[in-house]
Formats: sequence, C-alpha cells, structure tokens
Amino acid sequence: NVLVNNPENAAVIEMLFMGASVRFHVHTFFALTGAQMNAKLNGTSISTYKAYEVKKGDLLEIGTATSGRYGYLAVAGGLLLPEVMGSRSTNLKCKIGGVQGRALIAGDRIEIKEYTGFLWNLYLKEMRAPEYPNKLDLHVIYGPQDDYFTQEGLRTFCESIYRVTDESDRMGYRMDGPAIACKDSVDILSDGIVFGSIQVPASGKPMILMADRQTTGGYAKIATVIAADLHRLAQCMPGSSIQFIPVSMKECERLSRIEERDRKRFRRKSGYKESRI
Repeated sequence: NVLVNNPENAAVIEMLFMGASVRFHVHTFFALTGAQMNAKLNGTSISTYKAYEVKKGDLLEIGTATSGRYGYLAVAGGLLLPEVMGSRSTNLKCKIGGVQGRALIAGDRIEIKEYTGFLWNLYLKEMRAPEYPNKLDLHVIYGPQDDYFTQEGLRTFCESIYRVTDESDRMGYRMDGPAIACKDSVDILSDGIVFGSIQVPASGKPMILMADRQTTGGYAKIATVIAADLHRLAQCMPGSSIQFIPVSMKECERLSRIEERDRKRFRRKSGYKESRI
C-alpha cells in the first residue's frame, strides 16, 4: 500500500501459493509484494516490491510462489468494496466481506479508482524484496500458561526444531517435532487468544494461532510470537523449520521499535504521500 500511496490498511488482494490473472479496465498503478511470484505485465516479466503503471486493457499474470506463501496485490486507490463491520476484508468461514464473502473466481470484477494523472514519486516506489528462508528463528514471550509445563518441557520447546506441517492455514500453523511435557494437563478454562499465541494440545505438539484464529481456546498457551516476527512466520511454507527463541519483554519492545523505525524510514525514502480512498 505504501508503494502506491494508499492508506496502510487499504484492502488488497491476497493470493495463497497460486497467483491470479488480472485485466485492468482503467488507468491506475499497482504493486505486488509478499511471496516471490513470477509475474508478467503484458507478457514482460516484472519485479515484486515495485510500483507499475497500467492502462486500460493491460493484463497482469501472476504465477506460483517460489519463495514465501502469500502474495499481495495493492492497487492505487484501493479496492472499492463495501465495508462490513468497518472492514473490506473477506472472512471465508463466516462468509462475509470482500466479494460475497467468498474467494475470488474467474470473471469477478472489482471496482477500483481511476487515476487520470500520475502517482506521486513513482520513480522512488521500489524496495528490496525480503527473503523467506526455510529455517526460521521466531522470537517468543513465555506465557500466559507456561507454568503448566515442566522444566524439561520448556527446554524441549526452546531447544528443538519444529516443522510446519501441511495441516496449516490462516487459522493456525500446526508444528511437528518433539512433544512438550506438561505437569498435569493442558486443559484450561477457555480464555482469549491473540495473533501468534502458541497452544499446546494433548499431543504435546505446538500450534501457532494465526490471523483467522478463534477468539478463545481451552488449551494452555506456552508462549506468544512477538508482533515483529509475525509477517515472517506467515510466509513459512509447509516443511519449513522453526526454532523458538524466548526473549524478554524489553527485547521484544526493542525489536518492535526497530521494525517501526524501518517502516518510517521506507515511507520517507519512497516519498510516501497518502491518497484518500
């Protein structure tokens, strides 16, 4: 969104593994980010993390992901979809938002804003694409129910390598690896769950709750992934290896400040000039 001068929370198109073919019917600008997906504009290969101008009739063809899991397509002016509960996003389980509460299908048309002029600072709208390694260190904060686990279980959690299984989606990423020993039981009275909570069910195999997680859960949560690492976690492909690195709250805040500093630095460098939607 920053690359096309949108508000940072403007709606975008999300693509899981497979890209889309998009025909533009108005003059505008777009940027493709997230997973590395081979993309072509009118048959010519283009880069990710760079803003491009398109005219009426232009065709964008986005291939499969070669690195990372989710790709994102932002269009200048955003996607002009109706808001549901203050959001233009789609919740597939509840079948609300977006386009009729479902995934996009061939033939769908989405209204976008037509640009009759130019995009401010277009020549600056480019950044280095992040790398998505197959081995990832994730920083975590212990709790809120880490006291449900034995000292040996806590050592297992932070010293073992876990693998992202095929049973992973926007609701949660299931891990395969050594079982984490608990003191008695992992059952708790259901309480709130945040993005990045790490539940440990009876199997002892951790499960990381993601963007479409349930609101409450009845399994003990051994730790929580820090906010600064969530975007890297989301891009982990099935088979990727993860090691959990416990950090203090002070270190968590330091890493969050670094991330926000880098975001502000890029906004300045790219000549970001937010357009209203």
